[in-house]
Amino acid sequence: MSARGIAARVVKVASAAFDRVAPPPPGIVVLGYHQVGAPQPGPVNIDPAAFADQVAWLAEAAAPLSLDAAADLLDEPPTPDAGPRGPRPVVVTFDDGTADFVDVALPILERHGVPVTLYLATRWVEEGRSFWDDGTVLTWGALAEAVATGLVTVGCHTHGHLLLDRTPGAEVAADLDRAVGLVADRLGVRAEHFAYPKALAPSAAAAAAVATRFRTAALAGPRPNRPGLTDLQRLARPPVPAADTPARVRRKADGGLRLEGTVRATVDRRRHAGASR
Repeated sequence: MSARGIAARVVKVASAAFDRVAPPPPGIVVLGYHQVGAPQPGPVNIDPAAFADQVAWLAEAAAPLSLDAAADLLDEPPTPDAGPRGPRPVVVTFDDGTADFVDVALPILERHGVPVTLYLATRWVEEGRSFWDDGTVLTWGALAEAVATGLVTVGCHTHGHLLLDRTPGAEVAADLDRAVGLVADRLGVRAEHFAYPKALAPSAAAAAAVATRFRTAALAGPRPNRPGLTDLQRLARPPVPAADTPARVRRKADGGLRLEGTVRATVDRRRHAGASR
């Protein structure tokens, strides 16, 4: 095993031990997905059968809710740590906006009545381009049909998938207005929720631009979002990659693997330091 593999293994073991010593507190977990059953394999492209199993479990064992409902709950007073609790409230979200979201993921979510928020990068839909260069294109018509199911909330992921830790403030504002305007014009809905591309923490100017336009904004983070104690502009959202086993997904949905998530977020910030989008 490589040194990197050994380090990853150590972090996983330590994270599991940390969860046993300090169980996750009450709160709402926001899970982050990207692709399901897309043509090209990749680290965020989940097998449809695996995703179907995950959604079935969430519908049965957790308490799925919309991001709007979650934001309402997070505005309430803090939840006590002690005592028994019911199923963990969980929000399902997707990034980017790819054809497989409508063609593959949404029918599975509909089957189980699980609501979902799509953080849409509008440029690719507006220009009829494939986000992952895999030959598939998400259309406004398909998104309109998705919204009509009543399960889909369309949020914003910027227009051009800008990284808001390095983009000038004026460019950020123009990009966000372009994205919000397109969602309103094409779908007749208001994009009230935002996710930072690559989950990178923004500059102060970018954060201010986001806060004036969106009710919530999501970053990476392994912790549950706690009512009365969560900044709605910094929602924690653990990613669900293709490599996650069923056990790992269930632990994330219960607010676990916090130590591992913190380490991964730090590594990702360094890995994306030279990225353009």
